[in-house]
Amino acid sequence: MSASTTPSSRPAVTEREAREVAEAAREQHWRKPSFAKELFLGRFRLDLIHPHPLPDEELAQRGEEFLAKLRDFVETKVDGGLIEREARIPDEVIDGLKELGAFGMKIDTKYGGLGLGQVYYNKALALAGSASPAIGVLLSAHQSIGVPQPLKLFGTQEQRERFLPRCARTDISAFLLTEPDVGSDPARLATTAVPDGDDYVLDGVKLWTTNGVVADLLVVMARVPKSEGHRGGITAFVVETNSPGVTVENRNAFMGLRGIENGVTRFHQVRVPAANRVGEEGQGLKIALTTLNTGRLSLPASCVAAGKWCLKIAREWSAAREQWGKPVAHHEAVGSKISFIAATTFALEAVTDLASQMADEDRNDIRIEGALAKLYASEMAWTMADELVQIRGGRGFETADSLRARGERGVPAEQLLRDLRINRIFEGSTEIMHLLIAREAVDAHLSVAGDLIDPEKSLGDKARAGANAGVFYAKWLPKLVAGPGQLPASYGEFKHGVDLSGHLRYVERTARKLARSTFYAMSRWQGRMESKQGFLGRIVDIGAELFAMSAACVRAELLRSQGDHGREAYQLADVFCRQARIRVEELFTRLWTNTDDLDRKVVKGVLSGTYEWLEQGIVDPSDEGPWIADATPGPSQKENVHRPIR
Repeated sequence: MSASTTPSSRPAVTEREAREVAEAAREQHWRKPSFAKELFLGRFRLDLIHPHPLPDEELAQRGEEFLAKLRDFVETKVDGGLIEREARIPDEVIDGLKELGAFGMKIDTKYGGLGLGQVYYNKALALAGSASPAIGVLLSAHQSIGVPQPLKLFGTQEQRERFLPRCARTDISAFLLTEPDVGSDPARLATTAVPDGDDYVLDGVKLWTTNGVVADLLVVMARVPKSEGHRGGITAFVVETNSPGVTVENRNAFMGLRGIENGVTRFHQVRVPAANRVGEEGQGLKIALTTLNTGRLSLPASCVAAGKWCLKIAREWSAAREQWGKPVAHHEAVGSKISFIAATTFALEAVTDLASQMADEDRNDIRIEGALAKLYASEMAWTMADELVQIRGGRGFETADSLRARGERGVPAEQLLRDLRINRIFEGSTEIMHLLIAREAVDAHLSVAGDLIDPEKSLGDKARAGANAGVFYAKWLPKLVAGPGQLPASYGEFKHGVDLSGHLRYVERTARKLARSTFYAMSRWQGRMESKQGFLGRIVDIGAELFAMSAACVRAELLRSQGDHGREAYQLADVFCRQARIRVEELFTRLWTNTDDLDRKVVKGVLSGTYEWLEQGIVDPSDEGPWIADATPGPSQKENVHRPIR
């Protein structure tokens, strides 16, 4: 294939082929212990998270010093309302962040970065994001999934020396995977990178390129065709945005996060040196998924910040606002919302700090913990913001500018709701996270019984799988019958005034119940298990609640042992666990009592037009046009809106 050749259409991919691509990119082995993996198998390994891991003293000191500088900067130099109104972060703010070293927080000091660990990186993102969520996204997209992290994990020494000093102080980076017709199904990726001598030639279109409008460096995922000397496959490249043939065709606008620089980028015959390839050909998706293992932890950090602000505003407003002779906080209908916000904020911070510290220690495999943190935090933060709007009433629906204009405090509650909504979609939507986590959670089962439930395997393969499964389950199932959760004295070290030991016993018992439910479902549905997405989602949600309960109890004990609001932490952990247990019991009920089968029938009717009569009586304000924009490779016909900040 010559360098000028471009694909005539997107790859035709079957459902099975798409799954195989995703499975090949998934890390296949567990070389380190995983608390969450054990939890889904019915084994409550409290020893993996308790005593709570702590940051290195030197890292902590460095982190605290930077947080103090960052706080001064965002308090004096950042106007979040201005960023919201103008839908842009001022260049001088970005320049100031560069000078502060905020773009190099996670980059090693030998490359000019600050060398912070995940814990303090997340604290910094939470602080910056509280001033303006757009700034939090700018910094996170650059370091969590942009050029620095893939190079840290997979880059050559020469690549690190070339690019990391630039990323630490001067250059902004972005990560480009999504395409107009490719979201969570990368097997259909159409952007190509055709080998040509010592270069690759890129052609294609990328969508939703956060930071892409202002980026200097890009991580681009493209498909290398298989040929002699080239194994081919989806591959990662570092691309200079000012390369000939790179055009930023549009700066996208959204419901929230109005200040982010997110666009559409077209590549036409863009020459990229082979030296800019990250990893080997075909490793692109593995690089992306591995990067996201820790990269996803930046999103829970922003959710923690949102929860803290929700709590502050709810406390101040509900004490000042009176109805029927007393502050609204003292009305149970409002008070229950405040309790939920306080308890959930405590738990989200516990989950985020625990997973982040585990990432820094690197003695556990946190791929499930990071995914659970992202999933749980995005859902709970959205609920907290929604409750804050409800507590504020009409003022929650009113914009901060409107409130300010008529003489009241400008509280951007409605903006927070809009800004948080995307968290349930990007870096893996809630639905995709359910499937991703479920796949990891049942990995042990599939490794011994996968061939048994695969309809395409031979009888011989099934027989061998049956024998292996028999050995595994003969050892595993009896261990799900009894455990420490049934002993009243278990976890007694978590009893200090408020008794948290009962919650940990509940987690232990419920983990075994969760594992039994999973086994029963696999026995019942076998090869159809993967299509039971409602069931799998509830299994994952139960695991997320159990993980959050565990993290909350462990954090409360840490704070108590340090003499840092221990009594109050125990109270918050207790309330959170009691609220979580109610949610868990409801989820268990819905495992087997639900409308999943009826829902599928209704969906078929909707798509076939059976219920089209129900849509009558409205007008559709949508424009005419294609649902998905044309992304045929070729030269750009639009003005380049790339805006490097120098």
